[in-house]
Amino acid sequence: MGGNPSSARTADVVVIGGGVIGCAIAFRLAQARLKVVVLDRGEPGGEASGAAAGMIAPQGEMVSFDTFFELCAASRDLYAGFVDEIEDLSGEAVGYRPDGILMVAADDQHSQELEEIYRCQTGRGLALERLTAESIHERVRGLSPDIRWGLFVPGDHWVDNERLTPALAKAAARVGVTFLTRTAATQLDVASSRVRGVRTRSDSAAAGPTISGDHFILAAGCWSADLARPPGIFLPIQPCRGQMLEFEADAELPLVVRAGHHYLVPRAPQRIVAGTTAEYAGFEKQVTGEGLRSILEGVSRFAPLIRGLRFRRAWAGLRPDTLDHHPILGYGELENLILATGHFRNGILLAPVTAALVSELLLTGAASRPIDAYRPGRFRSQ
Repeated sequence: MGGNPSSARTADVVVIGGGVIGCAIAFRLAQARLKVVVLDRGEPGGEASGAAAGMIAPQGEMVSFDTFFELCAASRDLYAGFVDEIEDLSGEAVGYRPDGILMVAADDQHSQELEEIYRCQTGRGLALERLTAESIHERVRGLSPDIRWGLFVPGDHWVDNERLTPALAKAAARVGVTFLTRTAATQLDVASSRVRGVRTRSDSAAAGPTISGDHFILAAGCWSADLARPPGIFLPIQPCRGQMLEFEADAELPLVVRAGHHYLVPRAPQRIVAGTTAEYAGFEKQVTGEGLRSILEGVSRFAPLIRGLRFRRAWAGLRPDTLDHHPILGYGELENLILATGHFRNGILLAPVTAALVSELLLTGAASRPIDAYRPGRFRSQ
C-alpha cells in the first residue's frame, strides 16, 4: 500500500508510524474529515503489530485495579465495534474471536498467580469462572495431566493481528488517509516550538520529500525515541524482543490457553501460535535457538500437544517498552506534536482507545479519559 509523495507533501495531520496505533489514529482523524498522511518505514503492520499474538486480554494478568487497567478494559470493550467498522470498510475479515481465554495452573507458581488473580478480580465483581482439571480437559484436548485447575475469562478475547492492521490500513485509505510506505521519517524540522515538517528517506536510501503539516503524531514504536531526541524530547523507549512459533494442527484449538507468560493462540485455518520471550537485545530481530527452546519447553509443560504439531515458521518482533511499561500519550514540549507510543505488549489491545483519545485531544484539546499518568514528561527526572 503506497502513495504518491508529490500529492502528499502537505497535510492537516502527519502520522509517523503505520503500526496498529498509527493506523487507528489516522482512521479516526480522517473520519473527522482531516487530510491525513501516514509515513511508514516499511508496510502497515510490518513491525510489532504484525509480530504479536493478538490477545485482547486485560484481565489475564491484572491483580491491581489502577487507571491502566481501566484504560485496557475500556479499549477491550470498544473492540467489537472497532472490528465491525474495519471489516465493513475494508471488506476483509480480521479473525476477531470473543470466545474467552483459558488460564491454567500446571505448577505451584501458576497456581499462586491464578489464586491472586481470582481473589482480586472476583472481589471487584469481574467475571471469572473457576474450572477443575477435569473441566479443562473437556474443553481442550491434549493438555498436561499435571494441570491442577484453571480460570476461564469470558471477557478476554483475541484477534488475528496479522490480518487486523492491513485491513485497518485499507479501511483508513477508504476514508481518505494517504499512506507513504517504505518511507522512513528521518528528522523533525522544528522552529518556534512547533514541528514544521518531517524529512523522509526511501527504502533505497534516497532522500525523500519533507512532509509538512499542521499537526503531527509520533507513533513509531521502538523508533520513536531517535526521532524525538534531536528536538530535546526524552523518550526512554527500548525494544523488547518477542519470539514466536507457528504450527499446523489437524484440528482447531478452541480457545487461547495460557500458563504464566507462555501461551497457545488459535489462528485459522488450523494453525496455532506459541509464544513468547521477553529479551532486551537492542534492535536485533533474529530468531534464536535459545528463544525457541524456552518457548517449546514452557508451552510443553502445560500443553504437550505441541510436540505432535507440524512446524510452520518462527519470527521475532520488537515491542516498544518504557521504564514503567506504560504507553506515552499526549503533548510534549512541542505544541503541535502528540506522542502515541511505547505501548509495549498492549499495542493491539490499546489501539481503539488510543485512537479515540488522541483524536479527541487533537480535535478538541482534551481527552475524555484521564491520560496524565501517560504524559511524555513523566520521565524527565530519570
